[in-house]
Amino acid sequence: MSSKAEILNRIKLNQPDLVTDLPDLSVLGSEDFDILETYKTVLKGIGGDPVEVSNYSEIINYIKSNYNLQKRLITTLPELSEIASLDWNNVDPHSLQDVELTVVKAHFGVAENSALWVTDDILGQRIAPFIAQYLAIIVHKKDIVRTMQQAYERIANQEYGFGTFIAGPSKTADIEQSLVLGAHGARGLIVFLLD
Repeated sequence: MSSKAEILNRIKLNQPDLVTDLPDLSVLGSEDFDILETYKTVLKGIGGDPVEVSNYSEIINYIKSNYNLQKRLITTLPELSEIASLDWNNVDPHSLQDVELTVVKAHFGVAENSALWVTDDILGQRIAPFIAQYLAIIVHKKDIVRTMQQAYERIANQEYGFGTFIAGPSKTADIEQSLVLGAHGARGLIVFLLD
């Protein structure tokens, strides 16, 4: 027997058992922690700002007092039509280059990394959250899950053309541990945590 054949034969004899059980992921996220407080802490840690609100009027008041309404604000939410444009869904995406604030609503959030799940049916245009100077996302407090495993279970059977998790404002970092927010997208993210 050649040395090559001998080596291959030894490898075949030392193969691990290919039948293994998958780990039980249901235990992840079962530890006792406050989902909302964890979400807010993680969001702050990655450069976002959580704002708890009880209705859309509070969101409107917050935007009025923190953003320049003379600049271009867009949304897909009719509840915010008083302060933001609703008629931009079918325009050329390049025409959105001057948007100061985009406000959308997330399907749900994830406490462990503060990610928010959004799809094309609520974005208006896929580019909307990425081209604006600032981004605001509304999520119901009851729609925040503990872990990404629970998030993926939730989207497993959904049908959508485009979907993404958004966590915090745009950022980049280098090997010198210098973090830059707003590097290539939204410079800031406000998450309105709605009752």
